[in-house]
This record gives sequence, structure tokens and C-alpha cells, in this order.
Amino acid sequence: MALLDPDCVRRLLESADPDVALVFVRGECLVLPLDQIDERHRPLVIARRADLPEAAGDRPVTEERVETLTRCLENVARDLGG
Repeated sequence: MALLDPDCVRRLLESADPDVALVFVRGECLVLPLDQIDERHRPLVIARRADLPEAAGDRPVTEERVETLTRCLENVARDLGG
């Protein structure tokens, strides 16, 4: 069963704001600005956009890149207990 929605990963990659993160809260994948993530939810951050080489603007966001990154980030979400 997939934990992350590829559309959520796409939103992370395509965000114009480099200071956003993918957060897994109560079974839901969210893309939130870092300054809106409180201390209680900070441990639920799966990835920050700025930390992803895939988010570099030099290549277009393709379905293949989104699917590959979704699979990788799902492993992180599972480690968080998702």
C-alpha cells in the first residue's frame, strides 16, 4: 500500500518556495512551509525541498522522477512509523 501520493511529491518538487517540506501527518502527505511546522510535527518531516537534488531547477519534473522519488520517500515515511 502506497503511503505517499505522487501528486504531493510533485508539489514539493515544483514549489517555488525552497523552504517547504513534505510532512506525513496522521496518514496524510502535506507540503508545508518550514516556518509553519511546529516542534511537535518537526519529527514527521520526510524531506525538505532544499535537500533534494531532484528539486534542482535544471531538469524538468517528469513522471519518472516523481515516481522514483515517491518510492524513496515512502521508505522514509515507513521509518517514521507511517
